[in-house]
Amino acid sequence: MAVARMTLADIVANPPKVDKAALSAVTDADVARYMIEDGQDPDEELRLEDAISPALIRRHLGMTQEGFAILLGIPLATLRGWEQGGAADPVARALLRIVAREPEAARRALAR
Repeated sequence: MAVARMTLADIVANPPKVDKAALSAVTDADVARYMIEDGQDPDEELRLEDAISPALIRRHLGMTQEGFAILLGIPLATLRGWEQGGAADPVARALLRIVAREPEAARRALAR
């Protein structure tokens, strides 16, 4: 897989072309249809343990970024990167899934 590399100047000079009218015309029914086409159930409720959002999990646990980073044993900068959309690594997602599903067990397991 080739990776396209662009400089900031390239990005500024060539902004993405988004059809805002078409985007605004998307209805809830359209979204439900897209979900069905992707094999998802649009009527299924989102459960916290299914959401791999570090910020959502951290807030649910009532923790600060610093405290959550210490719990996970990662640098604070790494957690901040994850919270900005960088937790795409499968290991990071697995760790977050464990913490979301079994927070007390994770706390015991990760205690230093």
